[in-house]
Amino acid sequence: MTNDGGNDRSGTMAAADPKSLSEFQAAAQRLRAELGKVIVGQEAVVDQLLIALFANGHCIIEGVPGLAKTLMISTLSRCLALSFSRVQFTPDLMPSDITGTEVIQEDRASGKRELRFIAGPIFANVILADEINRTPPKTQAALLEAMQERHVTVGRIRHDLEAPFFVLATQNPIEQEGTYPLPEAQQDRFLFKVQIGYPSYDEEYLVAERTTSASSATLHSIITREDCLRYQQLIRSVPVAPDVIHYALQLVRATRPAESAAPAIVKNLITWGAGPRAVQALILGGKVRAAMNGRHHVAIDDIRALSHPVLRHRLVTNFSAEAEGYTTDRVIDELLAGIKPHETELDRDRRVRKVLSA
Repeated sequence: MTNDGGNDRSGTMAAADPKSLSEFQAAAQRLRAELGKVIVGQEAVVDQLLIALFANGHCIIEGVPGLAKTLMISTLSRCLALSFSRVQFTPDLMPSDITGTEVIQEDRASGKRELRFIAGPIFANVILADEINRTPPKTQAALLEAMQERHVTVGRIRHDLEAPFFVLATQNPIEQEGTYPLPEAQQDRFLFKVQIGYPSYDEEYLVAERTTSASSATLHSIITREDCLRYQQLIRSVPVAPDVIHYALQLVRATRPAESAAPAIVKNLITWGAGPRAVQALILGGKVRAAMNGRHHVAIDDIRALSHPVLRHRLVTNFSAEAEGYTTDRVIDELLAGIKPHETELDRDRRVRKVLSA
């Protein structure tokens, strides 16, 4: 994933078309409302999924059974008029079971035999990789290669995947026996790690009421495939100021124990910090969040709001963190509390002029 942050090489910020951004915001609001017909609550989770989609990234979704992970993803694909495919990952799943395979087929007219490619379930716009940690690394690697390269190679033939290509991989945090946890380097390929919590009392009441009645919601397609691709391109033109990029850099670099400026909590509790993909994810996700909320530029609040889904799967804690009860989310909380926004020269000049004029 690469991103220029909305700036050209001369440092001038490219302006996004206000009319197109307003259209995108309205479409996102309609999409939220349509999802709300089926999904009760979970507004933050829905927003993170939409941000990842329009940022052209992928998500790991973690939550206990029964929290509508599969329903949320399938509903999203219906509202987007995109093709949807679900793959249940199991210990005996082979790479060809998801990518497809070549079979020998005889031409009835000529009598000749030739290889024909039979596409696997990965050839869809929205892929639900259910319980990705229950399949061996070889099969996980086949999916992750497709995520990164946006194509699969079978034999010597490369088969391109149709855009948009959006992978949502679920994990069950409870049962870890017989699982194959994703290595940190492979988790880094996911834009976000989204955590789904239990619903509130009122939300769970609505879930019980809706799912045990005879009525069902009628969903409409809000965004076409062409609109989705256009919005993904539009997001790239949302400008981001230097001080916002500096803040994202400060935050990510503070997670690396080898950095001289890293706080004590990182040096003591973190083995490995986040890499450059985290900065790209923060900025690109910030662009989508800003546009979804009707703003034409990225704010530091956008970076802070996305810091947990961007960083939680990119930090590796050590034994001391486990002994002291520190999760990656708790480390991120303390980093957010301790890191102040970077002051640019322009900000400094404004502050000095304000003091002098007082």
